[in-house]
Amino acid sequence: MAGVEEFVESAGLYFERLGLSRTAGRVIGLLLVDPGDSADAPALCESLGVAKSSMSVALGQLERGGLIERFRPPRGRRDHYRLVEDVFGRAFRAKMAEFTAFAQLAEQGLSVVGDNPKGRARLELMRDMHAFMGREFPKLLDAWDREPREPT
Repeated sequence: MAGVEEFVESAGLYFERLGLSRTAGRVIGLLLVDPGDSADAPALCESLGVAKSSMSVALGQLERGGLIERFRPPRGRRDHYRLVEDVFGRAFRAKMAEFTAFAQLAEQGLSVVGDNPKGRARLELMRDMHAFMGREFPKLLDAWDREPREPT
C-alpha cells in the first residue's frame, strides 16, 4: 500500500503545480489507481486523511473543472465521484483558453511598452508563441482523439 500512498502524494504535488489544490490532486491520484472506479466523499476523506471541508472544496474544484463527475449509484444513499472519460484530454482542452489570455496580455504589454526594443521583442515572442499554441494544440488533441487505443 505504501506504493499507492506515494503515488497519490506525488499526484497531489504534480497537480498542485498545475494550479489545483494539493487535495484535489490527491483525489485524482487516488481515483486513478483505485480499483473501485469511484468513491463517496467520506471514503475519500478517510483514505486521504483530510477534513470534510477540504474535501468539499477539492471535489467542487474538480467537478467545476470537468475532471470528475458526481453520480448516485442505483439504490445508493450518497453521491459518488469518478474521473470523467478522457480526463486528461478534457483538462488540456480547458487549459487552451489560457493561450488566448496570454496572447491578450502580450497585446496589452505591447500597447504600453513604447519604443523599448527588448521589451517589445519579448512581448512579441510571448504573443506569437501563445498564438501558435492556440492554433496548433487543438490539432494535436484532435489527432490524439483519433489515435486507436486498446480497450481496457
